[in-house]
Amino acid sequence: MSGAGYPTFKINYIRMKKLTILLMTLLTACTSTETKKGTSVYAGTLNETTVTSVIEELKALHPNANQVLLEKGIRHAASLWREEDGSPSDFTEFVKANYISDPVRRKEIFIKISHYIESLYGHFNDITIDLKKYLDEAVGEIDETDRMFGNYSANSHLSDDLYSNKIAFAIALNFPYYPLAEKEKLGPGWSREEWAMARLGDLFVSRVPAELNQALNTALGNSDMYIAEYNICMGKLRNEEGNQLFPDDMVLLSHWNLRDELKANYSNKENGLEKQEMIAKVMERIIKQEIPEVVINNPDYDWYPISNKVIQNGNAVNAAPEPDTRYEMIVKTFRAMKNIDPYYPEMNTAMMRKFSWEMEISQEEIAKLFDSFLRSPQLKEVGRIISQRLGRDLKPFDIWYDGFKTRSTIPEELLTSKTQALYPDPAAFKAGMPDMLVKLGWNRPRAKYLADKIVVDPARGSGHAWGALRKGSYSHLRTRISSKGMDYKGYNIAVHEFGHNVEQTITLYDVDNYMMAGVPNTAVTEAIAYIFQNRDLALLGIKDETPEKEKMEILDVAWQMMEIMGVGLVEMRSWDWLYENPEATPAMYKETVIRNAVEIWNEYFAPVIEVSDSPLLAIYSHMVNSPLYLPNYSYGHVIHFQIEEFLKDKNLAAELDRILKQGRMTPQQWMMGAVGQKISTQALINALDRVL
Repeated sequence: MSGAGYPTFKINYIRMKKLTILLMTLLTACTSTETKKGTSVYAGTLNETTVTSVIEELKALHPNANQVLLEKGIRHAASLWREEDGSPSDFTEFVKANYISDPVRRKEIFIKISHYIESLYGHFNDITIDLKKYLDEAVGEIDETDRMFGNYSANSHLSDDLYSNKIAFAIALNFPYYPLAEKEKLGPGWSREEWAMARLGDLFVSRVPAELNQALNTALGNSDMYIAEYNICMGKLRNEEGNQLFPDDMVLLSHWNLRDELKANYSNKENGLEKQEMIAKVMERIIKQEIPEVVINNPDYDWYPISNKVIQNGNAVNAAPEPDTRYEMIVKTFRAMKNIDPYYPEMNTAMMRKFSWEMEISQEEIAKLFDSFLRSPQLKEVGRIISQRLGRDLKPFDIWYDGFKTRSTIPEELLTSKTQALYPDPAAFKAGMPDMLVKLGWNRPRAKYLADKIVVDPARGSGHAWGALRKGSYSHLRTRISSKGMDYKGYNIAVHEFGHNVEQTITLYDVDNYMMAGVPNTAVTEAIAYIFQNRDLALLGIKDETPEKEKMEILDVAWQMMEIMGVGLVEMRSWDWLYENPEATPAMYKETVIRNAVEIWNEYFAPVIEVSDSPLLAIYSHMVNSPLYLPNYSYGHVIHFQIEEFLKDKNLAAELDRILKQGRMTPQQWMMGAVGQKISTQALINALDRVL
């Protein structure tokens, strides 16, 4: 996870998901019949008379075939047919030659196609990992050659090829896609085979030119590198008296490490509050693009964040601010996505594709879920409890209060000494993975089976997980380890990423059909990673003997969910504005994001924190390098809480094996199979009422 409510996280696990979505975009899927803002000019070129004629002819040729499925397949294939694919008579002949009416033969073909798709996805994934090695791993300096290869999409022509050779049409004809509404209605009655065939049907719904996919890949790659190199040299920060508060060698990535250092200082009674206030000011300078450009990833200058003064060799320097680069990255990605919009007749905005397709829940439903929880009166009481525990009024950065966790009462230096001794390098963490899985409940052979399919690499950023997409390949856990060994922050991240890797392995190797491999969406895999991360101290052999343990956990989840839901709303509202103002400049978008952050703060957070006008909700780096990913975290928190409630008094390993083997159903149906309930915040609200 890239940094929602839990203490420390990776730079982007989502790279694996991005690749999956990119591959799916190349083959692409829509899972809703919603339409918004305009009609695509790329509708099928075959008229209704032609399509109806083909349907009637095929029904006569195959009277015993499933007539509903036959018509659905023909209409779906017709919607993708273009002039360059052939004449109407060519389409008719293609359908007659390629329609499979025999269910037994259809199943045989489906099994073959599943194998071919796994080979394509898996090998392109392996190639992408290799090409991005120097960008993602700490294996030397990055040069322009690394950037060119790392941003190159080897599979960018795959979609064009599969339409040209008619593979796409054969699949669309015999395995048509089902919109989300149909999956929700029909899915409970489907067999596993029918589910897998429906997932195959998701693959071909739009036709995006290769150059547009490559342009999007380049924009995302540039944003990734911008964020991966956005370090703050904390030892060069000074308060207004000129004092240094942080160690010389402390370098923190924005925003993840900045936030995590802020959290770590709740246990620092000496100067923790001053450090937190300085970090919060650094965040504000980044958000407003007031940060001097020369201090980013550069130890040559002393920086006074409060006054924004810059000193070099004892002399004041006239340092220009960063020129809205943060927002320029987002705008460029938006435009690359918007150029793709017309090629999705029914999902013609990035917002709709993100929610109704990728997350399989509408943006409106997500916003309603967030709004209802953020208005919960119980949150004010949680805020009062935090204020009492801190012995002071709340400040805006207290949205990251970490004091309900056991780890917050243990000096981080003690935890770091333990993790550095255990994990001096990536190889040591790799060697320790089987033991960690045994502690979580897997038997030794099963633990070895899972751990053997994961490799550990040194991360250039704060860490991420990148899953394999074919059997025989490895999932990659990237983690940042200094020459002194893995500090506690890095360990906490690594345990989270390890959770992703275990999920990736189980849902690839143990799900009964490749087309069902994975989980419903990224929110679900984040929930699984949270389950691992919550047990990081237990994996170190530290028992949680906190009084009122259950109460503390519930308060912690509620507070963190409040924070990350607010962040998600900021990004959703800001992207809505971009679609209303597509010609916006980076400066205009900057002002919009800041305005939205302040407005959402004042609406939901000011009544709880009792401070107005804070822009801190806009600090998340995901907004730059992982557009529209943030709502997954809140959704994941909701799912995580429900699963944790279900896991109480059960064998964690056995239940996770069972739950994850469901594969990629829709989120609501997956959740029903997992815990017997649909996704809802009500369980957490009820728990808050109980403990308050």
